[in-house]
Amino acid sequence: MLRATQFHDLVLLFFTLQRWSPVHFVLAGTRFQPVDVRDVADRLVTLATGPPAGRVPDFGGPQVRAMSAFARAYRPRRPVVPVPLPGKVIRGYRTGANLAPASGTITFEEFLR
Repeated sequence: MLRATQFHDLVLLFFTLQRWSPVHFVLAGTRFQPVDVRDVADRLVTLATGPPAGRVPDFGGPQVRAMSAFARAYRPRRPVVPVPLPGKVIRGYRTGANLAPASGTITFEEFLR
């Protein structure tokens, strides 16, 4: 079993849903480590062609960055507005529970190109 961090596509979707907004709203105090689906696919092929491994280490993208940094990578000139949200899930994101050891190689900027 391989668990992976959020895909680049999810981070991109978050910002494309805001494409008509004059600003990017981001989750205050959160960090993300998106991974490219091609990196995960390569890892799955390696695991599938190897011996049984059970649950393997979690798989993350090559960079851990604040959500605001991904917004600036997507649209550099658009202002970013951090929005604090309550709740256990958001608290988990603020504490880094969504992060994993870096394993992927394709950055968000490379994905965008």
